Amino acid sequence: MFRLLSNQARRHPGLIPLFGFIGLGLGSAALYLVRLAVFDPSVSWDRKNNPEPWNKLSPTHQSKFLAVSTDYKSLKKDRPDF
Repeated sequence: MFRLLSNQARRHPGLIPLFGFIGLGLGSAALYLVRLAVFDPSVSWDRKNNPEPWNKLSPTHQSKFLAVSTDYKSLKKDRPDF
């Protein structure tokens, strides 16, 4: 596979930026999926010790990657503690 891509890049040098941007996009998508799998509060990897990790979050916890207009510091807690 790599040999085919290198041969194409040698014959058509204009494809080199395309290969670079596709590689960058695939790499960033893979890193985002890893981030979601590790740090998302709705994903539970340890069901024995922590079956519901979302109950231990504070109301000011920001779970979104980018919050544009939400101020999490001023939110009030609207759920009971278990």
